[in-house]
Amino acid sequence: MFWRPELYRHPQFRVGVRDMLPQTPGTAAWGLMTGVAMAKSGLSLVESLSMALLVFAGSSQLASLPLLVAGAPMWVILATGFCVNLRFVVFSLHLRNYLMHLPLARRLVTGYLTTDMSYAILTRRHPHAAADEAGRHGQLAHLAGSCLANWLSWMLPSLAGIVLANFIPVEWGLGFAGILCLLGVMATLGTTRLRLVSAAVAGATAVAAYALPFKLNIVLAIGVAVLACLALEGRPRLTQAQP
Repeated sequence: MFWRPELYRHPQFRVGVRDMLPQTPGTAAWGLMTGVAMAKSGLSLVESLSMALLVFAGSSQLASLPLLVAGAPMWVILATGFCVNLRFVVFSLHLRNYLMHLPLARRLVTGYLTTDMSYAILTRRHPHAAADEAGRHGQLAHLAGSCLANWLSWMLPSLAGIVLANFIPVEWGLGFAGILCLLGVMATLGTTRLRLVSAAVAGATAVAAYALPFKLNIVLAIGVAVLACLALEGRPRLTQAQP
């Protein structure tokens, strides 16, 4: 996807970068502390760098680190990462119409680089997939810009955190800045009553099911919210935009 020069030259690429820029300080802080956590968890420098570059998923990285330290079986670690990232199944279903015209290799690269932030920013700027070639190209350029800005703002601080782990105290708690940043982006998506209902249902379910293992409360929250939206989406009052 991102090796095509015409995407960089498209005006929507710069729009995507600009839309992502307000989120980059929070992402950078989160990435920095994730890098520190990896380095201090007992992983070697090569293992930490490999995990940062290959996994590119902050939530599952942080969820798997305590299991790695505790010497948990590999299947438990993989199951935990799988459960934490199941929300991307829902994102993928939504992005299907945006990306299915691409070859498999480009879809795989796009899947690696697309995160909660870039998904939210794309769907806020372009609520519906374009039907024509020019529109699809513009949406891809926008996604490429936001993904590149997001990847750099996460990866560079994460690598710095790994290298400088002994000089950056974990007690700073900078990782919470990334969560606040993500909440800010998600809040801007609450443009209809149905979206607000889905957010409330997901939040309540996640809190009520917090005791479930492997972060399954997140998966359950997504499932319940999706079912609630499917049951309510036929009601015009809920799907109308808020004034």
